[in-house]
Amino acid sequence: MTDDGTTTAAATGTLGYEQARDELIEVVRRLEAGGTTLEESLALWERGEELAKVCRRWLEGARARLDAALARPEEPGEGTDTD
Repeated sequence: MTDDGTTTAAATGTLGYEQARDELIEVVRRLEAGGTTLEESLALWERGEELAKVCRRWLEGARARLDAALARPEEPGEGTDTD
């Protein structure tokens, strides 16, 4: 993490869903475990918020793709078993 958040934000944008989710789980675990300073806790919280946004964007994108696929009319021969 950086103090100004610029590198963190840039690095967060390149994370895949699973990477962001796994890191978010680790952030939550560390926060729940306690034993960190206030400054460390705030930095972890901010990182967790960024990771949650990444996960949310991935899930919203997946939902949009699914909705689009379901909205398309089925073409003849697709998804039908005529055998």
